[in-house]
Amino acid sequence: MFSADLFQLAGEVFFDGDRYTDAAQCYMLAMSASREAGAYDLWACALTRHAYLGLYERRHGEASEMLTVAERVALQGDSSLSTRHWVAAVQAQAFAGLGALEDCERALERAEQVMELPAGSSNDGWLRFDGSRLAEERGARYVELGRLDLAEQALTAALKQSPLAKGLSYRRRGAVLADLAIVGAKRRDIDETLTHAHEAVDLAKRSGSGYIARRLQSLRAELAPVASDARIAELDSEIVALNVS
Repeated sequence: MFSADLFQLAGEVFFDGDRYTDAAQCYMLAMSASREAGAYDLWACALTRHAYLGLYERRHGEASEMLTVAERVALQGDSSLSTRHWVAAVQAQAFAGLGALEDCERALERAEQVMELPAGSSNDGWLRFDGSRLAEERGARYVELGRLDLAEQALTAALKQSPLAKGLSYRRRGAVLADLAIVGAKRRDIDETLTHAHEAVDLAKRSGSGYIARRLQSLRAELAPVASDARIAELDSEIVALNVS
């Protein structure tokens, strides 16, 4: 089990550094090691982390299929752990990418059941899902589904949580700000877009997080209708520079 845990953690490091091929190899090794050990929760987590690669490359159908396998494996694991709830949270992301609102909301509801587990049901190593990020996850899913009012409500609530306060989690705060910038861009609200995007860019630079950079890359696609505005053009250049630095 130690090797499966180690491979998963190594995969996370490679994933956040945009080294997808290395991450995939680590996750495959983690899957093999945990399957041979009969460690169902570790196995389900490795499957889920591998599915993330498909999600970030917009291969939502492929990711959804792998997550279905992860769900089945997780049901054979320890019911006191939050494995199945985390799988559901990631399934919601796949469903959002497929445009399946009802499936997405059902998956989010399953994920939220993690709040019914006893305290300490997550692990500091390979499993760290305790429901604390559900507001930002729900907001991100609504952004992808185009439900802007629901997205803004969830993301604004997430931003008010103490773990996302300024100076704490750059990665999480930056991702939420990037999503709020996307909401502003979809509404053609330039001031709202710039306010959130500039702070997200700053956090991406300070943290070096490829995760925030990827979220800002999604924002670029929404800027085209207002690209003639000089401030938007400058923002777009900053995001391009961020992604190539």
